[in-house]
Amino acid sequence: MSPPIPIPERSLFEQYRKVAVAGIITAAVIGWVYWQNWASMWVKWDRDPRYSHGYFVPLFAGYLLWSRRAHLQSGYRRSHVYGLLLVVVGLAIRAGGVLIYNDWFAALSLLPVLLGMAILAYGISGFRWAWPAVAFLVFMVPLPYRFEIALTHPLQGVATSVSTYLLQTAGFVAVAEGNTIRMGDGIRLGVVEACSGLSMVMIFLALTTAVAILMKRPWYERVIVLASTIPVALLANIIRITSTGILHKLVSREFADRVFHDFAGWLMMPLALGMLWIIMKIVSRLILDIEPERAIGSVAKIPTLTAGLSSK
Repeated sequence: MSPPIPIPERSLFEQYRKVAVAGIITAAVIGWVYWQNWASMWVKWDRDPRYSHGYFVPLFAGYLLWSRRAHLQSGYRRSHVYGLLLVVVGLAIRAGGVLIYNDWFAALSLLPVLLGMAILAYGISGFRWAWPAVAFLVFMVPLPYRFEIALTHPLQGVATSVSTYLLQTAGFVAVAEGNTIRMGDGIRLGVVEACSGLSMVMIFLALTTAVAILMKRPWYERVIVLASTIPVALLANIIRITSTGILHKLVSREFADRVFHDFAGWLMMPLALGMLWIIMKIVSRLILDIEPERAIGSVAKIPTLTAGLSSK
């Protein structure tokens, strides 16, 4: 009997050729249909500091697709008609957004279109492969103007009230007048829209979501990390405003304004990341992981111990 003829291993290019071709075609179609939305988002990323993280979002989504490519190798690859349904729904949402002149709906419709194409090409495996990356793309779409205004004013109020309370607790004269903190001697700290903390919340939420996706921890720890995002971001902004008020009283107005506008903006993100690291450490100490092997071993010892006691 003749030995079987060895089958040569496929090269890396051959293994991912279908993925590469599908990716090029998808990019061409998406670029043609959504080029106006891409241009509008690019301008927003460039001019609005609240969405400066937009450049990072597609890059991280691409990294997620590459890191999760094993789902396409070992999963069920048969295409599914639900993918076509998602594509149609996404294009319908875009058409509705264009008709009512709503850029947010038009841009957000890209997400179901991308997920539908993945399902249409690879079925359930395509959904498992692509959904985290597609879901993360929501952070690159700027919020509607009305939603921004609805969030900004409450955030301004919280930042003003808490900063005033902290200044009073530290022994300084501070009175909140609307969104302004009056500290006497002509010192007035205006918590304007740019200081509301919305920019910090948006950037830190995207960053924290990326960290939660990459964490090799149980799902409940990831939920705790995500839930702490908004409080941590607000606290970092409150510390910035309170420190500015203290510097106004103890040093000088010029130095306080320089710190507030130049240095504090750069220090807010490391401060928030430090607080997030502390929260993760506390959670890891409060919640203990039980190894499956040890748990099974302790359960298996129970009948043996019971039998020994009954024999006595």
